[in-house]
Amino acid sequence: MRIVILSSSVYSETACALAAHLAQSEHVPVGALALRTLHGATVLRKLGQWGVRGVALYARGKLIPRRTDGLPRVQNPHLRPLLEHGDGVFRSLREVAAVYDLPVATCDDQNAPDSVSLLKQWSPDLIIFAGGNILREPLLEVPRLGVLNAHLGLLPEIRGMSSPEWSLLSHVPVGITIHYVDAGIDTGPVLQRCELPDAARCESLSDLRNRLIAFGVVKLAEVVAALERGTITATPQSKPDKDRPDKDRLDEDRQFFVMHEWLQERAAAQLRRTRPPAVSGAAHG
Repeated sequence: MRIVILSSSVYSETACALAAHLAQSEHVPVGALALRTLHGATVLRKLGQWGVRGVALYARGKLIPRRTDGLPRVQNPHLRPLLEHGDGVFRSLREVAAVYDLPVATCDDQNAPDSVSLLKQWSPDLIIFAGGNILREPLLEVPRLGVLNAHLGLLPEIRGMSSPEWSLLSHVPVGITIHYVDAGIDTGPVLQRCELPDAARCESLSDLRNRLIAFGVVKLAEVVAALERGTITATPQSKPDKDRPDKDRLDEDRQFFVMHEWLQERAAAQLRRTRPPAVSGAAHG
């Protein structure tokens, strides 16, 4: 199985963890194509996801690789087991490439003709999207099987942005969907839907998102193995029924956008309500 990874940056922890985990699962990628580190759209997207403080902490972690306790810094602690290598962690795709001998290239636009040409040279069976541009038809047509994505919500109920938060407010189980990318927004055929098993243990919305990301990396590797064995097939997402009332059709085909801060607070409160009550005192025999 020839696999290529698309990434928002060579320093993306998610892409590094995915590349390393695939390699350790005997599916060494044949290449990785990342946006340049200071790509404007990537910076704006991270600001929208993490806020100024989160982006500052991420940059600080890259500049100061070890904490005072001697452990390497990681933005997402749930990715640490997948990033560990020797006495440190993989900090860039180039470090992963040096160990597993895979080419890494950078670009300003993954849909640009030069980028698509390079992807064709790598001749992938699968492309796995771990961040970057909104993908266009010429790129989507490159891999033999298609482009995979781990969406941080259950499809088709939760499409679009801020998926974990909207799942909480919509009372939809928190989870991920491994699906093929098509020209729509989170509308491609579904390979696997998985509820997050430890959602009740999440301490915050950021912790929830981090757990979902790590869960998605593991599930992507499992789906790749199943595709290679031929034991999994994709199922088209449900389409609105023309004979149903307009309201029902709209609800079924809705798409969520980035959640406002005051709604995020409500989502955080809903998450706190799902946590089991703390046990006080010790049990007596």
